[in-house]
Amino acid sequence: RYEEREDFAVVMQPFFRNTMLPLDSNGKPDLSFFAADCFHFSKKAYAEMAVALWNNMMEPIGEKQTYNNFTYNRSKLKCPDPEKPFLSTLRNSGFRNSGLNLEKDEPSVPYWAVIVAAV
Repeated sequence: RYEEREDFAVVMQPFFRNTMLPLDSNGKPDLSFFAADCFHFSKKAYAEMAVALWNNMMEPIGEKQTYNNFTYNRSKLKCPDPEKPFLSTLRNSGFRNSGLNLEKDEPSVPYWAVIVAAV
């Protein structure tokens, strides 16, 4: 829908696609990444996901990290490349004229399913 736009882009950031449950030194789930209910994330986990999202936005299309390793290490933050100091999109990653077809004939989820799920 927005592929031809010069002033707007939508880019999927896949940093959470292949993420594994963070483990502690004993190989058990690291509960410090979860809130007291053991379902929602803690501030620590949200900080990790913020770093992964930022890094994904710096990575070009086709080279985006699809996991989060939950190391809680701020030194893994990626800085903008001086040669390309902008957020990566399909257009500026070199895929605009590559013949990559991102269009689908039908949506993968019917519009009414989203409404039913929301209700």
